Amino acid sequence: MPYLQVVLTDFGGPERLELRTVEDVPKPGPGEVRVRVLVTSAAFTDVMIRKGMYPDVKEKPPFVPGYDLVGVIEALGSSVEGWSLGERVADLTTIGAYSEYICLPAERLTRVPDGVADADALAMILSAVTPYQMLHRVAKARAGQSLLIHGAGGAVGSAMLQLARDVGIAAYGTDVAAKHDLIRSFGATPIDAEADDKEAAIRDAVGDGVDFVFDPLGGESLSRSLHALKPGGMLIAFGFQNEVLGRGGSIPLDFVKLKLWDWLPNGHATAFYSIGAMRRQHPEWFKEDLATLFAMLAEGRLDPAIAEVVPLSEVRHAHERVEAGEAPGKLVMRVSE
Repeated sequence: MPYLQVVLTDFGGPERLELRTVEDVPKPGPGEVRVRVLVTSAAFTDVMIRKGMYPDVKEKPPFVPGYDLVGVIEALGSSVEGWSLGERVADLTTIGAYSEYICLPAERLTRVPDGVADADALAMILSAVTPYQMLHRVAKARAGQSLLIHGAGGAVGSAMLQLARDVGIAAYGTDVAAKHDLIRSFGATPIDAEADDKEAAIRDAVGDGVDFVFDPLGGESLSRSLHALKPGGMLIAFGFQNEVLGRGGSIPLDFVKLKLWDWLPNGHATAFYSIGAMRRQHPEWFKEDLATLFAMLAEGRLDPAIAEVVPLSEVRHAHERVEAGEAPGKLVMRVSE
């Protein structure tokens, strides 16, 4: 039976993403299940992968991108136990999710609770596990503390604001003015990311500083983030958007800065977070944390910001929106019904 998938033909712009027809659905091998993908997303990590700038992806085009998915089990490989046909599941695939069908190791999957919308469940996988682990596994933040996150109106940022509110942490967030109402809706204080003097704008908002800063931008933003900390605070970097978008910065140099600042006796700690590295080191944490987030979602404690749901055929447009920073929250692509 023919099915559709998106293939990245070469590293580069959105025009390198091509919708293709594949003749036969894949057959699951031992320990695998075949999943019919319901939804996937366009995230900034997908932009990095498309440009050949994501360290965890060693594959060279052509390949099928797609970092996360929610889908339905349609076939079981031999020796698979504990799973049934028709169950809804989630996974962080890194690549491969831009396809109507994919075969995955059963042990990697997490069940999606009944009553949770596909798009909302998808928003938990990459975009909520990332801030959850940074907040609780890395920063070990607690009620009464404070944080600043850059890109607060995006998928990860908006999830971080909700998680902070849930545990009683005061939150500040930088982003463009069009996303300030969204930031306020989650109980956080917005800061203009396009201010002429960005460091002054942050300083005016946070006063004597915050306990934690979460920085996906890199480059010059790292220094501003360090200066926004109160004594004893921690800077957690988790991306390199400035270099990827041609706005300065250097991924190797950013790593050196973080290591040096962490070593120097400056009263601050630094760390770099990668969801892929954390999952490789602690695979049980990923499943535990995603299950926790699904439970919070089912309880109504989280309300994911979904920017838009578009068909997979609009993948180029979706990547353009994410790369331009236009999407307020998670940009979802519907693959099948």
